[in-house]
Amino acid sequence: MTKRLRVMGLAAVAALLFAVPIRVSNRALDDWPQWRGANRDGRSAETGLLKSWPAGGPPRAWEAKGAGEGYSSFAVAQGRLYTLGARGDTEYVIAFDAASGKRLWETPHGRRFSNDRGDGPRATPTVDGNRLYTFGASGDLSALDLATGERYWTVNVLKEYRGSNINWGLSESPLVLSDRILLNAGGTIVALKKTDGTALWKASGDDAGYSSAVTQTIGNVTQAIFFTSTRAVGVDVNSGRQLWSYRQVANDVANIATPIVRGNRVFLSSDYGTGSALLELTASGNDVRAREVYFTRAMKNHHATSVLVGDYLYGFDSAILTALHFDTGKVAWQHRSVGKGSLIFADDRLYLFSEDGVVGLAEASPAGYVEHGRFAFRPGNLPTWSHPVVAGGKLFLRDQDTIYAYDIRAK
Repeated sequence: MTKRLRVMGLAAVAALLFAVPIRVSNRALDDWPQWRGANRDGRSAETGLLKSWPAGGPPRAWEAKGAGEGYSSFAVAQGRLYTLGARGDTEYVIAFDAASGKRLWETPHGRRFSNDRGDGPRATPTVDGNRLYTFGASGDLSALDLATGERYWTVNVLKEYRGSNINWGLSESPLVLSDRILLNAGGTIVALKKTDGTALWKASGDDAGYSSAVTQTIGNVTQAIFFTSTRAVGVDVNSGRQLWSYRQVANDVANIATPIVRGNRVFLSSDYGTGSALLELTASGNDVRAREVYFTRAMKNHHATSVLVGDYLYGFDSAILTALHFDTGKVAWQHRSVGKGSLIFADDRLYLFSEDGVVGLAEASPAGYVEHGRFAFRPGNLPTWSHPVVAGGKLFLRDQDTIYAYDIRAK
C-alpha cells in the first residue's frame, strides 16, 4: 500500500464494490434531478436525440432572463428547471417552466456571495420527491416545496457548525439520501435530517473543497466520497466514521471535480498542475485496503468533471479534451475541440460547452475526436462555467442571468 494512503478500519465488509444511485422518487427517465444527473455521473438516459446538428446548431426553443448572477446549473424534474441566482444583496432559488422559460416562482435564500471570480451561488439544487434541497454559497441549506417554493426549513451550516467559507464560495450540491443530507459544513462533514435539517451526526474534517460528494456501497456499508480542500475521503453515511483517505490528487488551490466510481474503483482528478488517480478498494478482514492503481499528470480536470462511457473517460485535461482509459490511465487521444469547458453525455454523444460560449457535439469514441456540429453565442463578461444539462429533449445552457434552451430531439 502506497505511503500516500491512510486507511482506517471498516467492520463487516465484502469484496464487491458498486455504485449506488441516489434515490429520487417519481423520477421520469428524461429528468435531470440533481448535480450531474440522476446518478451524479454526467450521463443522461435519454434517447432519440439528434446525432448531428445543422449549420449554426440545433434550433433554439427559447431564451429567458431572470436566473440572476451565479454559476449554478439546473435540476430538471416534472417539466421544470430549478436553479439559484443572485440579485441585489440576496441569493434566490428560482423555478422556470422547461417548455417555455417562464419564471414560475422564486424564494429568497440567504446573503449574496461576492468575490473576484463572479458573484452568486455555485451549487445545483437536488430534487427529491416533492421537495427541493438547495445550498447557497454563503452556507444556507434549505428544503423547499417543489411546486410553490414554500420553505420548510433553513439552516446556515457555517453558523450552526462554526465553519468557514472558502475563497470562491461553498459550491457543493446537496447529496440527498433516503432520510438524510450530507455535505461539508465548512470544516465539518455532517448528516442532517431531511425533515427538519437537524444533525444526525457530524465528523471532524477538512475545509470544504468545491466538489460534490457521491456514494458507493461496500458490503453492507454505504460510504460517501468527499473531495475536500486537502484530500479525498470516504465516510460511512450512517455514522460519519472515516473509512479511508488519499492526498496525492489534491492541490492547494481548488479541488473541484466530482469523484467517479465504477466497480471497486474510484477516479479522482484536479488541475493546477496536479493530475488524476485511480484507487482500488478491497476488503481484508475488518479493514479496507485502498491501493493506488495509478497516478498520472494527464486528465487534470479544472472546473468540470469527466464522464465515463464504456472503458474510457472523456474530459478536459485543463484546456484539452482528452480520452483516457479508466483502468490504465493511458491517453487514447487529445483534441482542442471547443476550448476549455465542461461536458455531459447523452445518446452516444458528448455535449461540450466551453467557458467562452462555444457548444459542440462529438462522438464518445476512443478511436479519435469526431465532431458532429457546433455553434456559439456571445457570453457576458464572465466565463460560462455553469455546466450543461440535457433533459426532456432539450439542451439547457446558462450564462449568468440568461438561460438558453435548444431543441435536440430527432424529428
